Amino acid sequence: MTELHPVIVAVTERVIERSRSSRAAYLAQMDRQRDAGTNRDNLSCGNLAHAFAAAGEDKPVIRDGGAMNIGIVTAFNDMLSAHQPYGRYPEAIKIAAREVGATAQVAGGVPAMCDGVTQGQAGMDLSLFSRDTIALSTAVGLSHAMFEGVALLGVCDKIVPGLLIGALRFGHLPAIFVPAGPMPSGLANKEKQRIRQLYAEGKVGETELLEAESASYHDAGTCTFYGTANSNQMMMEVMGLHMPGAAFVNPGTRLRSELTRAAVHRLAAIGWNGDDYRPLSRCVDEKAIVNAIIGLLATGGSTNHAIHLPAIARAAGIVVDWEDFDALSAAVPLIARIYPNGSGDVNDFHRAGGMAFVIHELLEAGLMHRDLVTVSRSDLTDYGHEPVLVGDAVMWQSVPKSRNDAMLRAVAAPFAPDGGMRLLRGNLGRCVIKTSAVIEERWIVEAPCAVFDDQDDVLRAFKAGELERDVIVVVRFQGPQANGMPELHKLTPALGVLQDRGFRVALVTDGRMSGASGKVPAAIHVTPEAANNGALAQLRDGDIVRVDAVSGTLSTSADLSSRIAAPTPPPPVGTGRELFAFMRHGSDGAEAGASAMLLAAGL
Repeated sequence: MTELHPVIVAVTERVIERSRSSRAAYLAQMDRQRDAGTNRDNLSCGNLAHAFAAAGEDKPVIRDGGAMNIGIVTAFNDMLSAHQPYGRYPEAIKIAAREVGATAQVAGGVPAMCDGVTQGQAGMDLSLFSRDTIALSTAVGLSHAMFEGVALLGVCDKIVPGLLIGALRFGHLPAIFVPAGPMPSGLANKEKQRIRQLYAEGKVGETELLEAESASYHDAGTCTFYGTANSNQMMMEVMGLHMPGAAFVNPGTRLRSELTRAAVHRLAAIGWNGDDYRPLSRCVDEKAIVNAIIGLLATGGSTNHAIHLPAIARAAGIVVDWEDFDALSAAVPLIARIYPNGSGDVNDFHRAGGMAFVIHELLEAGLMHRDLVTVSRSDLTDYGHEPVLVGDAVMWQSVPKSRNDAMLRAVAAPFAPDGGMRLLRGNLGRCVIKTSAVIEERWIVEAPCAVFDDQDDVLRAFKAGELERDVIVVVRFQGPQANGMPELHKLTPALGVLQDRGFRVALVTDGRMSGASGKVPAAIHVTPEAANNGALAQLRDGDIVRVDAVSGTLSTSADLSSRIAAPTPPPPVGTGRELFAFMRHGSDGAEAGASAMLLAAGL
């Protein structure tokens, strides 16, 4: 068996040492919850009667108390394509549970908002904090102490991190994520991008734009580009929290149904009354978190996880930071190119060998931890195989080589020698940049800056021709304390047009970019944020700013020492944003996970 790469060993050891006391405290709390806390043995007759009053045919089994009762936490709504398939999952899960002598109940629902719907709108200010709301909702659902296992139904951007954070606080329970899969491929992503840029230039109208968008987002299932939602699914695989290979099987197929059934059967087998107890707290350890970072880097995944993974880790008593991402990125090669980093989508990726090929390659090259406690029967080795239907049964087979070298390659012949997510440091703060989506000649941009406090002002300046030059666009007061840290994806077409016209262009912001963004170099998540005494608040139009992904620096030649910071804009109101003021006021920085909830909990 290949030895682990020394950088992966070193980073893992650093994370273990850094987390020693907090991890021990977390595991001790989970042991207490199993033995004397959140479980049915502590419920009174009145408690139990309330809990199974409407359980129908499962009522006698739940009343007897001898079988596992699975709590279903669902993000179902039928406005979002990714979560619409979940409408029928609870009944299917209940049927599958009965097949193995277990029962299931919907423990609760969580909100599931779509960044694609709210992108560039006021609702986007709620996006990041919806993750903590989902975690809190998960905790409320599981607080009834009725469950010995958890089926987590969620796919998209903040939903999976929120579900996992909430479930980790009930880590004495085994838990399995049950995905719904991506929609079939529609309009090619490159064509969609082309139409968006033509619209930004005023060369096509809204009719043509809506037609293109509708042809891209056209059916039930996750959007097919490799953004945050599909990066979530990748992470659940490399952490061993799915049934192997479940991530990218389309909705409505027989294989998808059988994988859901297999997940329920497996969940029933790993409960604490059996001989294969696999609680979530033991599955999500330091090695699993390091694997998630490695998977993100090897596949060119979403930069949003530079925020979500530190928050997930904290919920399990583990501390990671951007230094860990940076060190691992230097050691892990890029072996997948999926749009926006390539031309094919996640369906093409799955057909090429998908997660099975990626995991097998990384394990065999010593670039990923194999010895995880997964929800499968073995360690992560199982996840190096893809699921297929043989008759009525799900079987798993090896993927010895890539079926499409244009989007999936062996470690020995990668697309790039590094993972393409880098830490930048300098007198403007710390931030991350995703180089895997940007051609190398654009990794360094030095130019006068144009400073904005609102993304709509950027678009007005673009339309007025005020950005027709080499420029670094700075959009500040977009961090969690200022307005909730919205994504600024709607700037991508305009900045892409400027870049295509031959200008040197980059974006610098304390906000986020979409996991689907690429092409234009973007130094994002700048911390400290402008609203928290960050240096971006002292920049002025015309200051020379340098974004350098080669040396890892974000800096200005301007002397900021004597400048007065620009005032923070008024807090956002309307669209419910005022209700989230406590989250903005209490949030910590992006590198720690941008969470008021975790900070207030002392995690």
